Amino acid sequence: MILEICVDDVAGLEAAVRGGADRIELCAALSGGGVTPSAGFMQRAASCGLPVSVMIRPRAGDFVFTRDEADVMKRDIDAARAAGLSGLVLGASLVDGSLDLALLEELRRHADGLDMTLHRAFDVVPNMDEALEAAIALGFPRILTSGGARSALEGIEALAHLSERAAGRIVIMPGAGVRPQSVQALLDRFPITEIHASCSAVPFYDPESRVAKLGFTGDGRKGTDEAAVRELKAMLTAHHKGGAKL
Repeated sequence: MILEICVDDVAGLEAAVRGGADRIELCAALSGGGVTPSAGFMQRAASCGLPVSVMIRPRAGDFVFTRDEADVMKRDIDAARAAGLSGLVLGASLVDGSLDLALLEELRRHADGLDMTLHRAFDVVPNMDEALEAAIALGFPRILTSGGARSALEGIEALAHLSERAAGRIVIMPGAGVRPQSVQALLDRFPITEIHASCSAVPFYDPESRVAKLGFTGDGRKGTDEAAVRELKAMLTAHHKGGAKL
């Protein structure tokens, strides 16, 4: 079972590796849902010893992208390829929330040879069954989704439905709010082969510091909790071994 940990700084990357992650999702600004990281961070992550998928998202907010933003996304795909990263995490929507199939196909062609994950743009679609079939037709190996809810645990029934409908044609990778305290309910509800988590913790924040008072930092920033990564990985390993004995 693959544990993917999303990180947005070098310390988080190192914590995820030490904690036993199997794959990294590389982002910047996770507090805003994650955007494309810098080229320097991509290059640093390429030497971490794990497969790394980079977020291709030019800004926070919705997933409706202009032509200029789409061009930026293609340049970021080029940067990820040049850095030697193995995969991409991307998505795009139309104004009504449905997948922007034309742009996704354009990005897929541009990313030829790289692994791809359809990100949580999937969670805002008006019809998940239709979007699932579209993702399969586009050739995505997996969908990162919370089942359209704020957390994977809240969306557990939708995730179970998607897993059943996918029937092995595409990986349904649960994500959003996955913690050691909540993962067992997901594992017990439907078959999982890949799971996504941030294992984040809020670092010490001094609102009276000069840095804070000048507006250079805020209490929304989080770090990767190495102990939580390790605990989550141990639970997944134990579940997998237990299932193998049945």
